[in-house]
Amino acid sequence: MSVKYILGAILSLPFLPILYFQGQKIRSSIPKLPEAKDSKGCYNSKQANGELQLLTVGESTVAGVGVSTHAEGLTGALAKELSSRFHAQVSWSAYARSGYTIKQIRERLIPNISEDIVDLIVIGIGANDAFRLRSPSGWKNDLIDLITELRSRFSGTPLVFINMPPVKDFPAFTPLMKFIIGNLLEILGEELQTLANEYADVFYLSEEIRLHDWLNRSVTAMKVEDFFSDGVHPSKLTYQIWAKEIGRAIYEKNILNKG
Repeated sequence: MSVKYILGAILSLPFLPILYFQGQKIRSSIPKLPEAKDSKGCYNSKQANGELQLLTVGESTVAGVGVSTHAEGLTGALAKELSSRFHAQVSWSAYARSGYTIKQIRERLIPNISEDIVDLIVIGIGANDAFRLRSPSGWKNDLIDLITELRSRFSGTPLVFINMPPVKDFPAFTPLMKFIIGNLLEILGEELQTLANEYADVFYLSEEIRLHDWLNRSVTAMKVEDFFSDGVHPSKLTYQIWAKEIGRAIYEKNILNKG
């Protein structure tokens, strides 16, 4: 177990009761948004001369909380970006559930995947395990189980774990929550990076999401709050920008060996 985690746990221990009550208060004050509808779709570029099957797996961000349909969420926006970059018709399916940990995703969602042949699997996890103050060792074990199961079903298909959510920028969170959960997410991300390096065709987009950088690149006047639908989950704008960043990384890292 990392020294960074142990020191963080020691420092955080006295504040855990406060963290619990703050979490309960925020949970009751944030409106419960539904997951996006229509979890399967297709995006066809005008210059399409090939086909791609995209599969997304994960928690609330992949479930499209904050938008009405998956076409407006991360999966649909990513399909559009991949279609443009790879000049392909992209069929997509999303298997995600708000509030699920990595273990719940493996046990309850992966068995429901109906596709047999997939070109790319994009995975969004981390927030719910951090909210539950999961230890790095337990997180790593669950990661290994998830990777093993997906690789056994889709041998040779690239697995792309996307960026950890920018908890330290969540408008709805208190400074204490941002500090404890945000730092834990960084540690879980380090574990994921180490593990991804041990596998072929497993990638982690470890670059930290910096919303202020997104603001600086925007051509319109915006605030950090504009990136969130409820202070926690992404807005439609965030899904679009995030999908572009993910698509760019997949293309530039030649993850699909098509670029």
